[in-house]
Amino acid sequence: MKKFRKVLDGLTTSSPVNPSGSPACGSAAGTPSTAPTPRELEIQETLMSEHFQICKTVRHGVPYQPTALAFDPVQKILAIGSRSGGVRLLGRPGVDCHCQHESGAAVLQLQFLINEGALVTACADDTLHLWNLRQRRPAILHSLKFNRERITFCHLPFQSKWLYVGTERGNTHIVNIESFILSGYVIMWNKAIELSTKTHPGPVVHLSDSPKDEGKLLIGFESGTIVMWDLRAKRADFRIYYDEAIHSASWHHEGRQFMCSHSDGSLSMWNLRNTAKPFQVTFPHGKTQRDGRKESCKPILKVEYKTSRNSSEAFVVFSGGLSYDKAGRRPTLTIMHGKAITVLEMDYPIVDFLVLCETPYLNEVQEPYAVVVLLEKDFVVVDLTQSSFPIFENPYPMDIHESPVTCTAYFADCPPDIIPVLYSIGAKHKKTGYSLKEWPVSGGTWTVGSQTYPEIIITGHADGSIKFWDATAITLQMLYKLKTSKVFEKPKGGDVGRNAELAEEDPYAVQMISWCPQSRIFCVVGISAHVILYRFSKHDANTTITSLEVRLQCEIEDVISPSDTENTPCFSDPSGHSPQPQPPSPRSNTPDSMRDSIPCLKVKDHMIRMPPGYQAELVVQLLGVDGDPPQQITSLDLNSAYGLLALGNCNGLAVVDYLQKTILLCMSTLELYGSADPFQRLTRSPRKNRQSTSGLTELSDNQVSLDLERSKSPTSDHVNGHCTSPTSHPCLAGRAKVPGGPEGPRLARRGPGRPPFRKAQSAACMEVSLPVSSLTEGYPSRRAMLQQLHGVSMYSHDEQHITTYSWSERESRENSFSRSRSSSVSSIDRETKEAVTTLQFAESYVRKSDTLPTPCLWVGTSLGLVLIIPMSIPTDEQERLEDPVTVAPTGTVLMLKGSILQIGFLDCGGVLINSPYEVWRDQHAPDDPDRPRKRKLVNFSPSSSQEASGDGHLAVVCSERQAKVFFMPSQACLYVHNITESSFVLRADVVSVYNSVCLACFCANGHIMTLSLPSLRPLLDVSYLPLTDMRIARTFCFTNGGQALYLCSPTEIQRITYSQEMCDNLQEMLGELFTPIETPEAQNRGFLKGFFGGNAQTFDREELFGEAAAGKASRSLAQHIPGQGGMEGMKAAAGGVVGELARARIALDERGQRLGELEERTALMMTSAETFSKHAHELMLKCKDKKWYQF
Repeated sequence: MKKFRKVLDGLTTSSPVNPSGSPACGSAAGTPSTAPTPRELEIQETLMSEHFQICKTVRHGVPYQPTALAFDPVQKILAIGSRSGGVRLLGRPGVDCHCQHESGAAVLQLQFLINEGALVTACADDTLHLWNLRQRRPAILHSLKFNRERITFCHLPFQSKWLYVGTERGNTHIVNIESFILSGYVIMWNKAIELSTKTHPGPVVHLSDSPKDEGKLLIGFESGTIVMWDLRAKRADFRIYYDEAIHSASWHHEGRQFMCSHSDGSLSMWNLRNTAKPFQVTFPHGKTQRDGRKESCKPILKVEYKTSRNSSEAFVVFSGGLSYDKAGRRPTLTIMHGKAITVLEMDYPIVDFLVLCETPYLNEVQEPYAVVVLLEKDFVVVDLTQSSFPIFENPYPMDIHESPVTCTAYFADCPPDIIPVLYSIGAKHKKTGYSLKEWPVSGGTWTVGSQTYPEIIITGHADGSIKFWDATAITLQMLYKLKTSKVFEKPKGGDVGRNAELAEEDPYAVQMISWCPQSRIFCVVGISAHVILYRFSKHDANTTITSLEVRLQCEIEDVISPSDTENTPCFSDPSGHSPQPQPPSPRSNTPDSMRDSIPCLKVKDHMIRMPPGYQAELVVQLLGVDGDPPQQITSLDLNSAYGLLALGNCNGLAVVDYLQKTILLCMSTLELYGSADPFQRLTRSPRKNRQSTSGLTELSDNQVSLDLERSKSPTSDHVNGHCTSPTSHPCLAGRAKVPGGPEGPRLARRGPGRPPFRKAQSAACMEVSLPVSSLTEGYPSRRAMLQQLHGVSMYSHDEQHITTYSWSERESRENSFSRSRSSSVSSIDRETKEAVTTLQFAESYVRKSDTLPTPCLWVGTSLGLVLIIPMSIPTDEQERLEDPVTVAPTGTVLMLKGSILQIGFLDCGGVLINSPYEVWRDQHAPDDPDRPRKRKLVNFSPSSSQEASGDGHLAVVCSERQAKVFFMPSQACLYVHNITESSFVLRADVVSVYNSVCLACFCANGHIMTLSLPSLRPLLDVSYLPLTDMRIARTFCFTNGGQALYLCSPTEIQRITYSQEMCDNLQEMLGELFTPIETPEAQNRGFLKGFFGGNAQTFDREELFGEAAAGKASRSLAQHIPGQGGMEGMKAAAGGVVGELARARIALDERGQRLGELEERTALMMTSAETFSKHAHELMLKCKDKKWYQF
């Protein structure tokens, strides 16, 4: 039995993974170096499953598709509702909360309970909700579902607990806010109008109580009917029948007149003394034509009528009303003050607006000071106190989507000096002309938490711009903006060829970002198959941008025999590949070949003055192949310590030395293997060597170093996008057969090799519905989705597959992809075309016999293979700038199941090994003779940090289906974990959390998982977010500290945490929405105004609407639904000390209310006692002098 176990140990050592898929922990007998087992490594893993929990933290950006707006004038809190059922609550900077209705129904209207810490929302599913805002995570206290009528308008008077609800049928119901129960008092439409009226007045579009008398309710119907309803007498005081439809109405604060806006672009003024006709009708933007009639105007959707003490003229603010004479006019907000009319043009259509006033009382002079304007994709506040009406500088990040977001990157725990530096540079380019007054939405309280560290979010956009955001402490402020389009010449209108095709496209759209915060070197990958390298400088400079052109292609036109391979000349040095251009081929005189030599964009070739900040130094452009544009770049990595940049696409790999501005390596993916190719992909028969990539789980350990063969000159030709290797077996010559018919040549030209030039595939505009149930059918693998995501062929040139770029044509794309998967041509080509999906520079071991780590490039491919390419880099600074860097592929291969996504490294103590980097130095700073500027490198070599643990390190490799941990240099697989079988991983990152390391994964089925390292033990698996659109897949990214983000809508970034500690501390990090503020007292208007009826009349609504007087409403009309926001909901939501404080605060409020009632009762008792004492004293005086017999 012991011998049998020894045999098994030997088998597990020679094979990276045993057949059962469990960790292979055998000793590495027979290998050059001793591979320790997991027991010998003795890595103490500290992460446990209780350390992880998924929780949303904060949402940034303007709400997508906003629908409603509300403002609390006492608390100074703003609420925005959206079509998806979301509610954003905004206060001072840092006070930003997002709530979501579970139904997802659109929010129609919002009503604050002013200074009460509550909000009423009316949704499109005819449900009213009451939100409790006295906790940091608002919750629903009550809900009321209308069953038979549709809600159209709501109105809640100030300091009232009765909500007026207008419906589509024209009825007005009354809801008790405290109990959320309907009152039996109903204003029926047929009682509101005259009996002689033959037509229905339409839905209720306006409700408001008279500032002069709260017992009078103004009801506006859509058809133009206006009714003043006497709530006490239960009858109409007057009725107005107007010819034009009504959109809104607004009272003068004295309650004697009101203004209405109409569908013909007019404003009508009505006086209560004479309601037979309006005393004034104006068309603010309507001109009088020659025949005397007013020109037709667009509807005025909303009007507000506000008075001011400093001016006898009132402010009239309205949206719309422009004439129809000009097409394409921008949306406007008009401010009328006396005879002055100011028209403010907006960038987007106006959804709603509110005039902010000093007082919450409608019967007082309003004193307007600002206008909040909610646009479809923006949110602005206009200062009314200045005649020029400037806007306030918005402290919230409402311009994330200024150009559609195409990619994101998240960096936590950045160097502390990087944020102030970026802010100081970006502040010089800020816009001016803002209002000098403080931001008016200043409610709530927020303090920076104790556990904060610098965080930066970078967004790439469709117009080629890059934005750096300060994301520290759950806030988001823009630091710096970079425009990559300034590197290129603007295409002229008269240009022919490719530039003319790009005139209306987005050729500068950002696809990928790579940033080294320590060295401040920044790389951008564009959709036109270009890479721009930037360096940071605090000084301006006049420089010329270096441009390098690379042609990545794989060709198999010629039959390569072994004799041809033997006669191939060798390089004098083993640099891998010479960057010299290849001799022209016989096709070089064709138009397609001429187009191949022209890059997609023209880099500026003259001296450019660059301002302080990020300055372009190098541009690498891929050239087209066979007349088609170049394939897009699928992977990128840079290393500042090495001075190298690596990029790959579906054709091959290129390594660039950006210090010497040279190309070190330019090879097809297949040429990197040599004869070590595990698939032997030159066999063209569909019945030979056909293997499913998903089933390739292991590779025999006979990986031989092929330095001699790799030193030979790699030759390549191109036929239909397939790759060959000079060291491989012969294959069938000629091009692949094109489908018959007249469409054949066109389909061949429009295959997957033509991705780049289309309208930018912004993450913001990817509104593709992907039901979870159909993920497996619509997208058989991650590559199928990436085909749609990036528009790039990950492996095959299937002529039946037509790549299209209009997101609205999703169905045709999915069907065409399914056809290509089933074709025999695709099954062969899937093993032939191989994309480079991951690149990682590191100090590692290449061969099993290596004793010291050397600079390496790890290359992961779409077929689940990992190649390790060593590099020889001069260590001396002067030699590094002069001597060449040698790159020599060796054929070392590791294998996983599925496309490679992420590569990370740990030392033998389980500590994350960061890539070496160069400390930042300003190259354009003035020379200092005392302190010469030299390159200072920081190296995290695995051998330097683990003398006690022994030599070697661990390599963590994650693919779309599984993760493996290899020990280097023995290349033994220590652990393997199959992450998913039914889905595939979209994003994977090796992250630091709780002073340890884990592997975080996001799958297409919405699961977020974390695995311990190195044992790959599952710690968290939560179904968090089903992949409903491509936007999430493209922008989801993890970072250190247990945080992640994704673009949840075209205009919003959602940040989440998977750390239990951060979930527990989230209550302290969030701002308080409600702060105790005394309600301002109503002004005393004096004796004369009260005597002549100018003062507002109050009445007891409880007496009128209560159950005792009005009775109960019909149960079938509305259904009360208790919410989760009561004491039980608050206890679950808040929890811990914060929950106790919230409960204590509510108890104090209730106690204060009871004390107030007790004080009133005590005062009544004192009054009665004084009266009794007075009567007793009078009786005593009266009876004092009387004798006993006089009684």
